[in-house]
Amino acid sequence: MFDIGWSELLVVLVVALVVVGPKDLPRLMRTAGRWVARARSMANQFRASFDEMAREAELDDLRAEIEALRRNNPLTEVRAELNRSILPPETAALPDAEAAERAAEPVHAEPAEEIPDAHKTPIPPGSDPPAP
Repeated sequence: MFDIGWSELLVVLVVALVVVGPKDLPRLMRTAGRWVARARSMANQFRASFDEMAREAELDDLRAEIEALRRNNPLTEVRAELNRSILPPETAALPDAEAAERAAEPVHAEPAEEIPDAHKTPIPPGSDPPAP
């Protein structure tokens, strides 16, 4: 940036000492230090906000890519084809979004009839149960 050597810095300090005087030189240096600190702070804030905007732009790009992948997912096409072949004809004729919603709904089937267990035989009272 600025290429100030030791000799130029010494000349500036001597001129400041002559112009301001030795009594007010510490106050001048303190004020100059505060200005430099404010300038650095503003530069750091600018850099941080610029970096944040760049990260947000990258995140927006990533979100758009993910959404495009979701839309072009081959598994979605396979799932829709399977739903069309498995679901009853009235739901297969529905658009994919409605068919997908219906397919996602839980199926409530009637409970199956209880099948009698041939291995369970009543044990008469007072007898020992058979060994397994």
